[in-house]
Amino acid sequence: MERCSWANTGNELLKEYHDQEWGMPCHDEHKLFELLSLEIMQAGLSWQTVLNKRAAFKTAFADFDVKQVQNFQAKLPQLMVNKAIIRNQRKLLAIINNAQVVVKLAAAGTCFNDYMWQFVDYQPIVHQYQTHTEVPSTNGLAKKISQQMKRDGFQFAGPVITYSFLQAAGLINDHVVTCFRHQH
Repeated sequence: MERCSWANTGNELLKEYHDQEWGMPCHDEHKLFELLSLEIMQAGLSWQTVLNKRAAFKTAFADFDVKQVQNFQAKLPQLMVNKAIIRNQRKLLAIINNAQVVVKLAAAGTCFNDYMWQFVDYQPIVHQYQTHTEVPSTNGLAKKISQQMKRDGFQFAGPVITYSFLQAAGLINDHVVTCFRHQH
């Protein structure tokens, strides 16, 4: 079975993530918020590092329940000493802030799923890359979405993080054409 080259490192978590999640259209509110939060944590680090700490993040962030996370300001000191997670204060504060934004969007009648998927007309964009080296770190769509997310109050949502999130959540399918997940 052929898969994207980045998933062939020998790390089972990475392979499983590639095979079962990455690039697969996600419409689950909790999962979308989790993926955005994990992409924030990944900035400047390897995705493998984040995956290795994913279970600890889920525990520390109440399984990424935005209704709980929006009130985590008081838990920041506790998060900052939790050695099982990445303890970057700016990233932690961004996750709390972003939970607040998602809750505000929902209160205004827009669920996070609709907020994100409207940018791609509710249809995944499927690229036709031959090799992983062709896959960009961002594109015009991610820049546009990033700008809107920032206007709406999201933090740590630059174009590179946004593009990675779009890939992770399946709004963009960047599996190379030879990968078994390209045509899911």
